[in-house]
Amino acid sequence: MSEKQSSYEGARALIDSANSADPNQANAGGKQWPKELLYSERMSDMLERYNPEADEVMKLAIRAQHIERWKSPRNAYPEGRIGYLQWRKDLYKIQANTAAELMRRAGFDEAEIERAWKAVAKKNIKGNADTQLLEDVTDLVFIEHYMLEFVGNHPHYSEEKWVDIIHKTWNKMSHDAQQFALSGAVSLPQSLLPLIQRAVGSEEN
Repeated sequence: MSEKQSSYEGARALIDSANSADPNQANAGGKQWPKELLYSERMSDMLERYNPEADEVMKLAIRAQHIERWKSPRNAYPEGRIGYLQWRKDLYKIQANTAAELMRRAGFDEAEIERAWKAVAKKNIKGNADTQLLEDVTDLVFIEHYMLEFVGNHPHYSEEKWVDIIHKTWNKMSHDAQQFALSGAVSLPQSLLPLIQRAVGSEEN
């Protein structure tokens, strides 16, 4: 194993070890998972499907997208949009710092760590290709695995609000990711297809 391969495997093991400590559990494929470890598996799987040529820095950044997320709960911040935005801003920085530290421990150089940090911190989504790739994978995973659950958790939302949420998610994605989502490569929740179609306009958009 080369030094670079060793660094990658070491960083991935550290990320997985951290997420394995998640006290929250989720079921998938008849197996119980620590919730954020399952999420990281789904992120890595989607990256392999969507952009298998991604380099090791981005593989790690995408796997670390939700690292130790349970340690920064939403309910630690005030209710409402202002509280939500502050929570999200702090969360991105905490997750980016944690990913950076684990990559540093595994032997990555500072330029590579900075790339991963910017992606996980969601810096300059439309202007930074790394951040856009992470955003694309995040949104594709949300659509395939979490959108239906999210809808179920917010029964008071109107149809128009859902269309707006889906539309905003869609607009954060690159054109390539949008086309990938519509190509049949992503499992779209069937019960939400009418809302998705309204939000995106048509498959040609």
